[in-house]
Amino acid sequence: MAKTRLACLLTLLSTHCYFSVLAVVLRTNNDSPWTDEFDKIELSCLIESISTTNPRIEWKKITNEGPSYVYFDKKISGDLENRAVIREPATLLITNATRSDTAKYRCEVTAADDQKSFDEIVIDLVVRVKPVVPKCSVPKSVPFGKSAELSCVEEEGFPKSQYQWFKNREEIPDDPKTSLKFFNSSYALNAETGTLKFIAVRKEDAGEYFCRAKNDAGYAECAAQKMEVYDIDLLGIILGVLVVVIVLLCITVGICCAYKQGYFSSQKQTGNNYKVPAKGDGVDYVRTEDEGDFRHKSSFVI
Repeated sequence: MAKTRLACLLTLLSTHCYFSVLAVVLRTNNDSPWTDEFDKIELSCLIESISTTNPRIEWKKITNEGPSYVYFDKKISGDLENRAVIREPATLLITNATRSDTAKYRCEVTAADDQKSFDEIVIDLVVRVKPVVPKCSVPKSVPFGKSAELSCVEEEGFPKSQYQWFKNREEIPDDPKTSLKFFNSSYALNAETGTLKFIAVRKEDAGEYFCRAKNDAGYAECAAQKMEVYDIDLLGIILGVLVVVIVLLCITVGICCAYKQGYFSSQKQTGNNYKVPAKGDGVDYVRTEDEGDFRHKSSFVI
């Protein structure tokens, strides 16, 4: 009985080993690797079992536009042609990663002589990009008690940058109530969008502000900019309005007086009217050729 059981066990083991040898099986050391831009990264594709001596190995890059070949017919292709090599038997080594390499990559191995002739693994690669200097906007001067908004934008970093604001080299907390220095300030800080909004500025809010954009790859800062807070001169504004009103009133009175005095009325023609003189006697004088003097062409009528 014991011999029968042992024989059955050996048969099962040999059958399992037989099918294992006739199946191509892949694995990877890391299915979600990451690297910083311009560094190297290895996408491991390890063959655990195979019986075919010369399997077909392919790598494909999968993006929203669909899959494209990275390694085919024993050649690197696409934008990785001069930046990647294959480490035997199937590992892909990118020697100079760029932000465009962020994608999913699929390693495919086909073994014609194996009973299970095909296997694949998918690796999700992330290339981190350090932020560039953000664009910061800080108002130069704000009236006391009025609202103010500071903005910070950076669009090159990957993953997407988070933002911090600093006043006089000291970080501004997300909640002003958590700091004694900012306890009386009324602002809202959004680390996702980079905006710092003051609901009503105080004298203590004046100072030099700058923003920092950061992600897993590093950070970058903009230059500090000064914001001043000034009082609104209500008395000066009121006096200015009064002066303008008085000037306009004086101009109006002057125009009315000028009209009453007739300075704007049309001038009447003075003196005797001149009449064109008529002919005095109605007589025409004609020179004759023989007489050499004048004679009457017509007689007077008396």
